[in-house]
Amino acid sequence: MTFEDEYLDVLQNIEFAIISVYRQHPEVRDSVVLRAIETLIDTYRAEARGQTPKSLKLPETEALIFARVREVCDLRLGRGGLGMAAEQAPAQDKTVEEIVACLRRIRNSVERWNKRGGQQGHVTFVNQFIK
Repeated sequence: MTFEDEYLDVLQNIEFAIISVYRQHPEVRDSVVLRAIETLIDTYRAEARGQTPKSLKLPETEALIFARVREVCDLRLGRGGLGMAAEQAPAQDKTVEEIVACLRRIRNSVERWNKRGGQQGHVTFVNQFIK
């Protein structure tokens, strides 16, 4: 089973969160998505090491992508999210390491589609598959 097959639901959840921001802010460029994803990777990696993540002041759209993707990731970690309290969240079905691996896969996709399609290559490519 490939990585994409095993984590398809998580990858789709993350991409949906990104595209929801893109649809509200059609000027969003892949570079903004990339910075938000990299910040999330750093945040979860720090947490996995038992460190306090750096507090960052992100630009508005980048912060929105960060927040929406984090909500999805936290939900998959069993922490609540999407307006749900932690005690209402489904049981943890993914580990922090798995979430980081999914975020890295999304980062690689953003980089690949940006090279192929320009400044909005990734968001325009993925947008056509999200209903």
